[in-house]
Amino acid sequence: MSTTPPSANQSVRLAPEQRWADELARLAAADSHARPPGWKLSPRAVRQFILGDAKLQVTQKFFGDDPLVDRAIVTLMGHQGLMLVGEPGTAKSLLSELLSAAISGDSGLTVQGTAGTTEDHIKYSWNYALLLAEGPSQRALVPSPLYQAMRAGKLVRFEEITRCPPEIQDVLISLMSDKQLMIPELGDDARLFAQRGFNIIATANLRDRGVHEMSSALKRRFNFETVRPIRDHQFEVDLVMAQLARELAGEEAPVNVPRDVVSLLVTTFQELRAGQTQEGTAIKGLDAVMSTAEAVNVAYAAALQARHFNDGELTPREIAGQLQGVVLKDSADDAKRVRHYFDTVVRERARRDPQWKTFHDAARSLWQ
Repeated sequence: MSTTPPSANQSVRLAPEQRWADELARLAAADSHARPPGWKLSPRAVRQFILGDAKLQVTQKFFGDDPLVDRAIVTLMGHQGLMLVGEPGTAKSLLSELLSAAISGDSGLTVQGTAGTTEDHIKYSWNYALLLAEGPSQRALVPSPLYQAMRAGKLVRFEEITRCPPEIQDVLISLMSDKQLMIPELGDDARLFAQRGFNIIATANLRDRGVHEMSSALKRRFNFETVRPIRDHQFEVDLVMAQLARELAGEEAPVNVPRDVVSLLVTTFQELRAGQTQEGTAIKGLDAVMSTAEAVNVAYAAALQARHFNDGELTPREIAGQLQGVVLKDSADDAKRVRHYFDTVVRERARRDPQWKTFHDAARSLWQ
């Protein structure tokens, strides 16, 4: 059995610093602005990497709120950490990855917050074989991602921090205030001092089940930024079309993706997300996450269905079928709300638009 690792171009997903290595190299070569200590790029070049620069052939990677990106970069130059909050699927993790890739050249130093996260996951643990053989030593110590970030002067990402119990979250308070980590097992004076460039980017989905309120003391160590869903219809259609084209680029046979079908999908998502139709009629919003990321997932799955089981053209029929997997995740009431949406809003549009009629007819067997 071969143990040769697969080539990078066969990987399901590359880290941002690998995927856009050429862009980062071009930005670094053209970067004549001051760089904060420990940063790979200047704040201006970090912004260009995330929001794009046509002259340097740098693509835009985060959409929807340019001032938010500016504020996030400024926060990371200071002493406070950056907290990105918002509904699931609003690209908080993507933004934290992009910031880490551009600033530190490494987006992989990540602590994943869960109900089972312990203090060891945040600070350090031990190689117990070496610990028993040699006693406490630097060689036996297993550094956490946060430990590695402090030692190297890099950013560390703390995903879903509010899923950790409050007493585990509060481990960060002294680390963020003092910028040092005590290691009492190695001696009374053993400590790790954070190098310049170290900081924390945390994310939190505040509407999810299973989250814990952060203490006031910990909140004070962060600047909070809310990442909001995209509200501009045409802009979201453009974004879904672009992301879908990127996802389908590896398919052997092309899939025809009409813009009006993607527009129908985005309209449905925006209305069920906001609890209001384009005409201003109030409807019941869903508990399910109706984010742009989920819209891309639905469009991609529907396109694959069209490619492999139908004639290779995406239609509202495939959209209706794949929508079910998004809606039936969180609440039994969501199925009733979607049924009402199809019985009223979609049915009315079906009388005058053939695409909405196809959408309505395809959904009848699923939602009736």
